[in-house]
Amino acid sequence: MTMSHFGDHAEGAAAEHAVGQTIGRGAAHAIGHTTGHGAAHATGATGAGSVVLELGGEIGALILHTPARLHGTEIEISPKSHGPHGHRTHSLVRERVTASGVSYAAVYPEVPAGHYTVWGEDGAPVGTVVIAGGQVATVHWPE
Repeated sequence: MTMSHFGDHAEGAAAEHAVGQTIGRGAAHAIGHTTGHGAAHATGATGAGSVVLELGGEIGALILHTPARLHGTEIEISPKSHGPHGHRTHSLVRERVTASGVSYAAVYPEVPAGHYTVWGEDGAPVGTVVIAGGQVATVHWPE
């Protein structure tokens, strides 16, 4: 999987980006350590092969790589066209253990193709990502 980076977005507005991205420096926010219903998530490490992504047609996936400090937090995304009050999907940032080492990421499987907003804990958009059918998009949060 090839990953690339992009620069900061200006004046707090969400910047639109293609597959393989970094959300602008200073924009990394997490949703918290609990679900929206107050229940704590188990955040143990995952092993190789613990996530299955079914891709094809108009369905893609998103892998949101984060710094270790976001471990155990939820990060929300929503279709850009739905605005700030539309339905959001969240995923827990987990420790990912592979043969090449330890990383931290939230995985969003089975995401319909389209433009998505990534939301910060203050409810403000921190960036956007384009999900293409049959592909895995990657986004990197700054350290």
